[in-house]
Amino acid sequence: MGIATEESAGQPAEPSVPGVSEGSAGAAASPGAGEAAAVGAPAEAAAGERVRVPARPAALSPSRAADFMRCPLLYRFRVIDKLPEKPSAAATRGTVVHAVLERLFDAPAAERTPPRAKGLVPGEWEKLLAARPELAGLFTGEDGAHDADRLATWLADAERLVERWFTLEDPTRLEPADRELYVETVIEGAGASALTLRGFIDRVDVAPSGDVRIVDYKTGKAPAPQFRSEALFQMTFYALVLWRLRGRVPRRLQLVYLGSGDVLTYDPVEAELLAVERKLRALWEAIELATDTGEWRPRPTKLCGWCDHQAVCPEFGGTPPPYPLPIVAPRAGG
Repeated sequence: MGIATEESAGQPAEPSVPGVSEGSAGAAASPGAGEAAAVGAPAEAAAGERVRVPARPAALSPSRAADFMRCPLLYRFRVIDKLPEKPSAAATRGTVVHAVLERLFDAPAAERTPPRAKGLVPGEWEKLLAARPELAGLFTGEDGAHDADRLATWLADAERLVERWFTLEDPTRLEPADRELYVETVIEGAGASALTLRGFIDRVDVAPSGDVRIVDYKTGKAPAPQFRSEALFQMTFYALVLWRLRGRVPRRLQLVYLGSGDVLTYDPVEAELLAVERKLRALWEAIELATDTGEWRPRPTKLCGWCDHQAVCPEFGGTPPPYPLPIVAPRAGG
């Protein structure tokens, strides 16, 4: 597929799942804020708490597309049932590192230094903790007491990831056109419902020539060659959306792996993005069919060991919760 790489020998222990910040099979992320509107409108509970009413999927993001391809039942648990998942130290670290790399560009170019970037880590963690107090449990010992040493080690690991970024890119020579860019587009389909694609792009660089580079930071290790197609799926998804929005195929897709110090680049062409569009259309039709019938089959893989939903998964002897959406009867002759 024309992949150009600038890599060392770093290999992940498990294949990475698109849309997971840490690039680790154990760091699977729950639906993010940008996807909440796609999976059900919030309503006010009797006690004043915000709850989410089950609703048909209304959009597709790279993370949720990857979920369905990995395991349709996992997609249902996350998007339809909205089952809670335990926070992960790895994924949380990825969130903090992403925030630091975004904020660093607020400073003048000459001030974008490793000490400044590392100095942003504690503050971004405190902001995240204020927004999500339950994350404090990541650093609580068995006796319920705060584990300061564990937190200090975790923050130091985040700082090392931030510092490594400076060996891969030079922020003093970069002026991103967009950071944490929310993108959304609608793909119409003949004889089928429209498909809304949405997501957040870490960084978009635009050259004087108008060429566009999409950059994504990964705080895990670069994937082994046999898993690169999974890693690039997210990027070609974003390339498709940006092409449909702006009318120009991005010149380059770049994955920056802070965990292993690797950079993976790929230059897409129009024909490949059209193939991605067809794949997403077929995927959406399969999701709609499963939504109508309530048939969400598990797909066991070695990644099941990291899943939070084993207790309600038939593969582990569990029973899924009652399906919360109406079943649509198949058409006659269908």
